[in-house]
Amino acid sequence: MRLDDIAPQDGSKKRSRRVGRGIAAGQGASCGFGMRGQKSRSGRPTRPGFEGGQMPLYRRLPKLKHFPLINRTSYTIINVGALSSLAASTEVTLTSLLEAGIVTSDDGPLKLLGDGEVTVPLTVHAAAFSASARAKIEAAKGTCELLGAGSVAM
Repeated sequence: MRLDDIAPQDGSKKRSRRVGRGIAAGQGASCGFGMRGQKSRSGRPTRPGFEGGQMPLYRRLPKLKHFPLINRTSYTIINVGALSSLAASTEVTLTSLLEAGIVTSDDGPLKLLGDGEVTVPLTVHAAAFSASARAKIEAAKGTCELLGAGSVAM
């Protein structure tokens, strides 16, 4: 038998500490909580996040205006339904859509979403596709070519 093998018997319970029963009992008067102050009072633990009356961090943060996502990617978004007016086997890029008047402003790399139907086969060069947009373009015998999000459209 070694010291680290020693353990209390199964089912045994350690009795609770009896505090405030006089100085002879070892935990009299202040009951081990020290002299005075907030941490010696009854009901003593302060709630998590309490900062002594100062406005706590979790209530200060939303007042610091808004927290923007750093280096957020802004996309020029278009639905596949807008591509149905194009001729078959057309190369679709952001610049070609601007020239055709389908897209009016360049808000960043092109991203295609899946609302609407496309019936003609197209070759689409975009930075991002939703799953439904990719499925609809490929179902119409078209191809989806992924560009880097930071790259310039062809």
